[in-house]
Amino acid sequence: MLKYTVEVKGMMCGMCESHVNESIRKAFSVKKVNSSHKKGKTEIITENELDEKRLQEVILELGYEVGNVEKEEYHKKGFFSRF
Repeated sequence: MLKYTVEVKGMMCGMCESHVNESIRKAFSVKKVNSSHKKGKTEIITENELDEKRLQEVILELGYEVGNVEKEEYHKKGFFSRF
């Protein structure tokens, strides 16, 4: 699994977060997406690589600015994950 962390500038409230999350879910097959206007970022968990250019376009279409996009391996954390 992969975790993408995207800097998103311009989100001001919970509705902004919802718009970003919903647009990403519509554009890509993802396991989880979570945005924070306070932190200015969106985290995406997915099994497949995402087209980063398309990801930026999806967010830009909403009127937000996109900064850094980071990708890293994601390992689920939890009680049974170490067994």
